[in-house]
Amino acid sequence: MKNLSYHRERAVDYARQWALRRNPAYYDFEHIGGDCTNFASQCLYAGSGVMNFTPVTGWYYRSSYDRAAAWTGVEYLYQFLTGSTGPGPYARVVPSREAQPGDIVQLGNGSGSFYHSPVITAVRPAILVAAHTFDALDRPLDSYAFDTLRFLHIEGVRSW
Repeated sequence: MKNLSYHRERAVDYARQWALRRNPAYYDFEHIGGDCTNFASQCLYAGSGVMNFTPVTGWYYRSSYDRAAAWTGVEYLYQFLTGSTGPGPYARVVPSREAQPGDIVQLGNGSGSFYHSPVITAVRPAILVAAHTFDALDRPLDSYAFDTLRFLHIEGVRSW
């Protein structure tokens, strides 16, 4: 397995292009549970170029009915990014000061359940994000209502 660079600028460019509309290559899950993590995964894929086709624990999208849970599920994406040792992007949880454009921030409630996965588009002077479900482009992170945050810093990409 080899390590590749994560192209943050490609992820952010994709986020800016598609934040307020939908890429027809991907199903829109907005009315069946939300589209935020699907959008975040699309951005991650734009920056990584590598999917992981491992059944059950992978991260991939072929169609609306042939995809990994990690592609569209908030908690599953977290588990994949922080726990996978196979192909695809990988991340670690960092404090907000270490977040960079192209990273993912996940919003959670007081019971520790996370429910939203915006993509960071800028970090200065404030953290700005792009997201689907409640479509946003360069929305200040502090304008959301949340109890807790976790910042997933994409460290790189693994490939065969």
